[in-house]
Amino acid sequence: VQLQASGGGSVQAGGSLSLSCGVSATFHSLNALGWYRQVPGKSRELVGEIIRGASTNYADSVKGRFTISRDNAENRVYLQMNSLKPEDTAVYYCHADQWWLGYYYEFWGQGTQVTVSS
Repeated sequence: VQLQASGGGSVQAGGSLSLSCGVSATFHSLNALGWYRQVPGKSRELVGEIIRGASTNYADSVKGRFTISRDNAENRVYLQMNSLKPEDTAVYYCHADQWWLGYYYEFWGQGTQVTVSS
């Protein structure tokens, strides 16, 4: 599975940005599909994900501000980020995982920088 992320950039606090990720696999073959982020010196953390195409799961810090959606026809997943805060500044990674013949696989896109200035 290949993931190609795009979007990101710089914005002032309170602004909005949108990320997009192209997925080479069909969605029904995936377990979870979503976004993580990482700042220097810290572990990568979950931002939000769609699980088995049905339920969504968000980090508490982004609930009510970020929304994950997907386009089945285009095989793309999106992250709409509203009311951005300086602490949202990070490199954002598209992520997918799947179970295949009893084995667990993880896939990562290249990171895209999001910078929020105060």
